[in-house]
Amino acid sequence: MIEARGLTKRYGRTVAVNDLSFAVAPGKVTGFLGPNGAGKSTTMRMILGLDNPTAGTVRINGKRYADLRHPMRQVGALLDAKWVHPNRSARSHLRWIAAANRIPVKRVDEVLATVGLTSVAGKRAGGFSLGMSQRLGIATALLGDPGVLLFDEPVNGLDPEGILWIRQFMHRLADEGRTVFVSSHLLSEMALTAQDLVVIGRGRLIAQTSTREFIDNASESAVRVRGPEIERLHGALAGQGLTVRDVPAGAEGPAALLVPNATTEQVGELAGQLGLVLHELTAQRGSLEQAFIQLTGQDVEYHAGSPAGPGGPGGPDGPVGPVGPVGPAGPGGAGVTVPPPVGSAAAGGASVGGAGTQGGNAR
Repeated sequence: MIEARGLTKRYGRTVAVNDLSFAVAPGKVTGFLGPNGAGKSTTMRMILGLDNPTAGTVRINGKRYADLRHPMRQVGALLDAKWVHPNRSARSHLRWIAAANRIPVKRVDEVLATVGLTSVAGKRAGGFSLGMSQRLGIATALLGDPGVLLFDEPVNGLDPEGILWIRQFMHRLADEGRTVFVSSHLLSEMALTAQDLVVIGRGRLIAQTSTREFIDNASESAVRVRGPEIERLHGALAGQGLTVRDVPAGAEGPAALLVPNATTEQVGELAGQLGLVLHELTAQRGSLEQAFIQLTGQDVEYHAGSPAGPGGPGGPDGPVGPVGPVGPAGPGGAGVTVPPPVGSAAAGGASVGGAGTQGGNAR
């Protein structure tokens, strides 16, 4: 279980995360949603001890990440799919992490098979596509067989088969009783993957609820109905005090009626009492995308066409905080000390690439 209480992170005058409290329970896939600049990546970094909160606490199974014994066996994370030495093979990348964390070497081939990389296990990771790198990052997160898993944009670069695979895989992990916390901008995919949602904007909590409740509370449900006696049907529905909207014939089909805030049972039973033939009777619910835009519209920090450009002064992903000390150049990029400490979040697959410059990003 992951629990955040009053979590706050400031970079100078920029408040990336603002008094954020939420809980992620085991046995479900919980989606972590928010516009660009909302503070999602910063929050995940604080969960993993890669950034220290200015105020508040975050605990994994009641402990700070830094206090976990054998952390890779308790927490796995994928924050940056490209955090890997480009000249190492997928197998050697996993083997050194396994050795550093006292994980049996046989586990390496098990996770490679799980993510479908057995056939390319001996190839250099620098030649991998983004989708293959995502699979390697997921394998790294799984290496210690942890009970808590965090994934930041895990389906980026995956083809349709890969997206379906990871959706089903996350459901299976949750069904095993694990805690699965997933951040993504692909709302249509999150609607199919996540049972619960944590939604933030400008570093503040907007909602924590089930996916179904989030959609139902933020969007209008309606019934679409049509039949050969559409005018009589319209009058009958209006006579029951229902709001009825005419839907003209078009690309979506023949002319129909839309009845907001009604149920198919309500409309169908009325039609049956009057002996009206129906050719269509379907419930229509809003999408996660519609609900998300409605609830987070005022919290969008970066708008297309603004004078500052797509990302504002801090680039496309958020205002950049203070630049950390720059370490020697290496596979992780500037600001990285290689190798990461044994048992660190970095070794568990969390991104430390460019930690000196990305630490201030409020994503």
